[in-house]
Amino acid sequence: MSEHTHDHSHAHSHVHTNNKKVLLISFILIFTFMIVEIIGGIIANSLALLSDGVHMLSDAISLGVALIAFIYAEKHPTVNKTFGYKRFEILAALFNGALLFVISIFIIIEAIQRFMQPAEVQSTQMFIISTIGLIINVIIAVMMFAGSDTEHNLNMRGAFLHVIGDLLGSIGALIAAVLIWLFGWNLADPIVSILMSLIILKGAWGVLKSSLNILMEGTPENVDLNTIIEAITEEPEIDNVHDCHIWTISNDMNALSCHAVVSPSLTMVETEAVLKRVEHKLNHLNIQHVTIQLETANHDHEDAVFCSTLHHDEHHHAHSHA
Repeated sequence: MSEHTHDHSHAHSHVHTNNKKVLLISFILIFTFMIVEIIGGIIANSLALLSDGVHMLSDAISLGVALIAFIYAEKHPTVNKTFGYKRFEILAALFNGALLFVISIFIIIEAIQRFMQPAEVQSTQMFIISTIGLIINVIIAVMMFAGSDTEHNLNMRGAFLHVIGDLLGSIGALIAAVLIWLFGWNLADPIVSILMSLIILKGAWGVLKSSLNILMEGTPENVDLNTIIEAITEEPEIDNVHDCHIWTISNDMNALSCHAVVSPSLTMVETEAVLKRVEHKLNHLNIQHVTIQLETANHDHEDAVFCSTLHHDEHHHAHSHA
C-alpha cells in the first residue's frame, strides 16, 4: 500500500516538474520574442505587429504567473496564511486582465486614427518578424501539448490557450503583411490590429470577471449550488442545510462551509460515516475543501433573522433510529 502511494506521489511530482520546466522554457522564448516583435513593430510602423507583441506580453505575464503559482503552491500554509499563497494567482490574473484591457483600448484608438490617416507600413520587416513569431508559437504549442499536463491541470491549460491565441495573432499579422506587400493595402494593418485587440479584450474581460468573482467570494462558475444542497440533503440522516457558503480559494480549490441539521440520536460513528459520504460526493462536484457543522433542530442561532435555510425541495427524508 505504501509502495503504491510512493509511486503515485513520484508520478505526480514528475508531472509537476515537467509542467514547471515547459513553462520556464516557454516563458523565456515568448518574453525574448515579445521584445523583438514590439521593437520590430515600431521599426516597421505596424500596429498589427505591436498588437501581437502586446498579446505576447500578456502571454509572458500569464506564463510567468502560472510558473510562480506552481512554485508558491508548494509553500505550506502558515499561521498568518492559513490557506497558503493560493490567492496569489488570482491577484496576478486580475492585474493581467486590467493591463490587457487598457492596452487593447489604446491600440483600438490608434487603429481608428490610422483609418483616417493611413500610415506607410514596412511589409517586408513585418512579414519576416510575424513568420518567426508563428514558428516560435508553433514550437511552444507543440512542446506544451506533448510535454506537460494540459488536460488535467487548469493552470497549464490556461497557459496553453494563451499560446494558441498568440499563434492566431501571428497568423493575422502574417496575412496583413502579405496583403500590404502584394496589393499595398495599408488598411489591412489597422484592421488586423483591431480584430486582435477585440480578441484580447474578450479574454481580458473573462479574466477580470472571474478574478473579481473569486475575490468577492462569489459562487464558483463550475459549481451548481442546488446540486450541492441536493447531494447533502439526500442523506437520510440530514434534515436540512442552512448558512451554506461556497467560494473559490484558487483556480483548483473550491471550499464549502454549512450547517446541517441532524437527529440528536445519531452516534459519533454514524455522524462520521455521514460526513465521510457527503465529503466523497462533494469532491465529485468540484468541492475540494469541506467544513460542515452538524447540529440538531433545537440549536439556537443568535442571528436567526439573517439565517437563510436551504431545503431540499419541500420534503425531508423520513428516518428512524433504534
